[in-house]
Amino acid sequence: MSIRTTMTAALVAAATLMAAPSPARSATTEGEVPRLILLVAVDQGRYDYLPRFAGQFTGGFKMLMDQGAVFTNAHLDHYPSVTAVGHSAMLTGAPPSASGIIGNDWYDRKEKRNVTSVEDPGTARLGAGETTGSSPHRLKVSTVGDELKMAHPGARVVSMSFKDRSAILMGGRMADVALWWDTESGNFVTSTWYGDALPEWAAAFNAKRPADAWVGKEWTAANGEVLGQLPDAPGPGYYGGVYNSAFGNDLLVSLAEAALEAEALGTRETTDILALSFSCNDAVGHGKGPHSPQVEDITVRTDQALGRLLGAIDRQVGLARTLVIVTADHGVAPVPEQMAEWKMPGGRFSRAALEESARTALETAFGPGEWVEGRAGSAIYLDRELIAENGLDPAAVQRVLASGIEAVPPTWRAYTRDQLIEGRVPPDPWSRRVLVSFHRERSGDVEVLLEPYWMSSTSGTTHGTPWSYDTHIPLMLMGPGIRPGRYHDTVVLNDLAPTLATLLGIEAPSGASGRALSEALAR
Repeated sequence: MSIRTTMTAALVAAATLMAAPSPARSATTEGEVPRLILLVAVDQGRYDYLPRFAGQFTGGFKMLMDQGAVFTNAHLDHYPSVTAVGHSAMLTGAPPSASGIIGNDWYDRKEKRNVTSVEDPGTARLGAGETTGSSPHRLKVSTVGDELKMAHPGARVVSMSFKDRSAILMGGRMADVALWWDTESGNFVTSTWYGDALPEWAAAFNAKRPADAWVGKEWTAANGEVLGQLPDAPGPGYYGGVYNSAFGNDLLVSLAEAALEAEALGTRETTDILALSFSCNDAVGHGKGPHSPQVEDITVRTDQALGRLLGAIDRQVGLARTLVIVTADHGVAPVPEQMAEWKMPGGRFSRAALEESARTALETAFGPGEWVEGRAGSAIYLDRELIAENGLDPAAVQRVLASGIEAVPPTWRAYTRDQLIEGRVPPDPWSRRVLVSFHRERSGDVEVLLEPYWMSSTSGTTHGTPWSYDTHIPLMLMGPGIRPGRYHDTVVLNDLAPTLATLLGIEAPSGASGRALSEALAR
């Protein structure tokens, strides 16, 4: 099928969907709960993409913006604003201090190495060769899906993404199916945490090689501008190219449609959960930035892809019996070079210079030595054994390190471990996000925050800060029990899980720190 044909089909499906009765306003009986919860996470989906590109939406985003509850000031309430932490917060409602998911990766003092949020040497990958698998074994709290399955054992929880951490941390420990993308093989894979084999329907999906549909294809915007082109032959380079293009989202929706049918989601006398994360938006955004034609086009195509998925759900389950949520795991900073053209602050800095300043400060105060044991993201881990051998006060070493780092622009603040344990931080929202994200076992000894719009990446752009461009996200809900409207008070992503638990009549996840969004609940 050609790209033009695919786009036409998506537009027709979206147009048909828009002509259907409003699911948000459909009649429901008192106490009715949805048969299906659809959670859609747009990886790196800034809130401002919704109003900026609204005139081009014809599918899923438009439906939720017109007929759902739209929270215009939803923010992340944690730090760092990265994929693993955002996806874990969605259905746990927990900050990193409780969930244990403090980043995409962190330094493990026992293993003396950096570990990822979901790697699990106790599992094996299924679906593409033999290698170590991934699992939620580092997640310390329950998800909405876990609580749902404990209350109603017949419920099914299916989660999927191009990233393992996204699929796994949305699904939780008791998910029935979690699938993610392998760029080497062009297959969706899972691990032995979820079963002895890849689900038969997923294996059949891979066998049809749907990922090969765009070999050699140009990525063309609606105005005819060529935004990219995929390699001419299948292989790791091509499958990585699919991930870095708008076509990957269409592939993920096809997988979701297969899951809907094979797992019979939403067709039993209980509630099921289908969670998917559009990771390709993040891949494209990192390279091109939030003001690029590529990001604009993939956002519009995501609206169309979501419209197609809602059409499939309407046919199988009925949108009147489906609760739809659209949100994001984080935003992103503008590209520094573009900011300079606009006479805005920010830029690129040398991480090596910051680390050299830290080393100099420590050696000046305490003598030569490898005082820093590990680094992960913005966290620095000191060598506790070396500190003890020299009879030093760990808190004093932390303060020296923090002071040395704060002396180097564009550092804004450096928080020490003792500060965070004791809660001695300034009373502002940025400090709060760092404070509630500190985990005694896993966090480092000093956390470093940069001034707005600064980054160490040498090209493209990134995210991870507590500033609004990274924390302001979409949050839209539509379906049974939801009161449509626009809500302008500040809410946080952690509020989603207790809201869903309230609607489902189940226990809130164990680490949930937010509140039920009662202003948008119809009952």
